[in-house]
Amino acid sequence: MSAFLRHARYTMSENLVTVVAFAMFGLIVALALFGPWLAPYDPLASNMSIALQPPNWAHPFGTDHLGRDVLSRVIVSARLDLGIAVTAVALSFAIGSTLGCAAGFYGGWTDRIVGRISDTIMAFPLFVLAMGIVSALGNSIENIVYATIIINLPFYARVSRAETYIRRNAGFVAAARLSGNSEARILVTQVFPNILPPMMVQISLNMGWAVLNAAGLSFIGLGVRPPDAEWGIMVAEGATYIVSGEWWLALFPGAALMLAVFCFNLMGDGLRDLVDPLRRT
Repeated sequence: MSAFLRHARYTMSENLVTVVAFAMFGLIVALALFGPWLAPYDPLASNMSIALQPPNWAHPFGTDHLGRDVLSRVIVSARLDLGIAVTAVALSFAIGSTLGCAAGFYGGWTDRIVGRISDTIMAFPLFVLAMGIVSALGNSIENIVYATIIINLPFYARVSRAETYIRRNAGFVAAARLSGNSEARILVTQVFPNILPPMMVQISLNMGWAVLNAAGLSFIGLGVRPPDAEWGIMVAEGATYIVSGEWWLALFPGAALMLAVFCFNLMGDGLRDLVDPLRRT
């Protein structure tokens, strides 16, 4: 553990962008964990007497058409959006990397089946496929997670399959076989740790895509339902008021969404450097 912490400290000191990305990620996680207690107002409480107020000292992000505090809703939305993204990406990574590693390591019919499944999913525009899945299964948070898992599976399956295929006949794998290790043990303890660096970059990118996917589905009415606070819903509700001059309704949730995706995209290089065995030598 101490060696990993020293390596993490070295990686952070070498790349300022990584420090900024992890700091932003820490802020998003803090908002997700403690948002309900950090929000200055109840995000669901309406007060028509202060509806559509521009940003002021009492309400720094203004109020919406029902008099709800926009800042409170932006803060509380972090938990829902981050929860959807983390759950979907974690499950798609676990399933996709397992299938891809098996396909690349064993080949044969396993490789053909995994390849056909990935090709079938990738044949559709992914957001349209997510729309179809949510429409068929029903409009709920669980179905948004299922749809996000399905459209992200091919990315992990293809990357892990390609990286595993390259390494399955490497010298360290042959040495592990000569030492009497089983094929499954070699795959888990020797091959998988060495394919993690590119997978970390993919995880970082997919986190941003998962947040955008959830917000996009909510924007078109297939995601989280009002009155729940969610960045996509807030942008959709605020878009109708931009013409009349209430710009803050869409600006602040849109900015939060943009910063979250920007943060996840920047984290990729840092995560790769942290888990890359070659970087620890």
